Amino acid sequence: MVRNGVFEIKAYIVAFTIALAVAYLITPQVKRLAIKVGALDAPDARKVHTKPIPRMGGVAIYLGFVLAVIASMHISHEVLGLLLGGTVIFIVGIIDDLMQLPAKVKLLGQILAAIVLVLFDIKIDWLTNPFGEMLYLGYLAIPITILWVVSLTNTVNLIDGLDGLAAGVSTIAAVAILLVAVHMNFWIVAVLTAALAGSALGFLQHNFNPAEIFMGDTGSMFLGYMLAAISILGTVKSAATIALVVPIVALGLPIMDTAFAIIRRYSSGHPIFEPDKGHLHHRLLALGLTQKQAVLLMYVISGCLGLSAIALSEVNQGYGIGIIILILFLAVFGARKIGVLKTHDSVKSH
Repeated sequence: MVRNGVFEIKAYIVAFTIALAVAYLITPQVKRLAIKVGALDAPDARKVHTKPIPRMGGVAIYLGFVLAVIASMHISHEVLGLLLGGTVIFIVGIIDDLMQLPAKVKLLGQILAAIVLVLFDIKIDWLTNPFGEMLYLGYLAIPITILWVVSLTNTVNLIDGLDGLAAGVSTIAAVAILLVAVHMNFWIVAVLTAALAGSALGFLQHNFNPAEIFMGDTGSMFLGYMLAAISILGTVKSAATIALVVPIVALGLPIMDTAFAIIRRYSSGHPIFEPDKGHLHHRLLALGLTQKQAVLLMYVISGCLGLSAIALSEVNQGYGIGIIILILFLAVFGARKIGVLKTHDSVKSH
């Protein structure tokens, strides 16, 4: 057992290191490719950069992750399904970065990628009931799985608004899930999250302000999709109460920012998918913070949420509910203070 444990520890260290190195080394080549094919992110009224920046950096994140997984673990039926689904969302992101897909077409691609997981029997069969035993979903497992994957995919996509923000937040969330997985001996989840953290961190070296390249939808959708899919794999392996709660809390910043955006737009009568400048990072910039200061502050918030997610795996159910209530209270209080919920501060992109 000790020998096996040492092997597993080496596996996730190997996965992290390979992913980090590959993403870091390949990103400059991806940048040149993006410029060559015209995948440039032009500035507009909603964006904060002032000159065209190459996007499609998610290619480096994808290659770093896939190569690290192949090199460090056995490709089981479930891992194969996860890689195939990730490849589908990767292709959707590439096409979108090249030719700006309509929202409905992009959504259809996200649903298709989620269905790949279901076909490989990677789905949410159980949900946590805070007041009793876990709930078996039966036929509802498929739609709930698809909803979970599509929601998390778009949540990370929506927070990708400042240099290094989505890559850093995803790294922090992946490390939090990794630590919980190691504690619970979910070695497959540990290796996968190590690879994801490594690839995001390797890319971040080129993406932090001032960014040389953006990850584009290729990267943000892939990161969100993988965090969602790996979390489901955790429930498949354990039916653990904490399996979905940990990623929800670890990704609390983009999840709550998305929720506040929906509330803000709905209450002002705007379509909920209409972009605006009311997101947390926009509000922090409006308060006078620089891009670096805003991103670092959001890293700190994500780090605190990551620690809270880890704490949830250690405490009993009563304390866990208390932690979640406290997080929600602080989130709403903070959102009100800085104007994230104020509709009159919302600026339409056109």
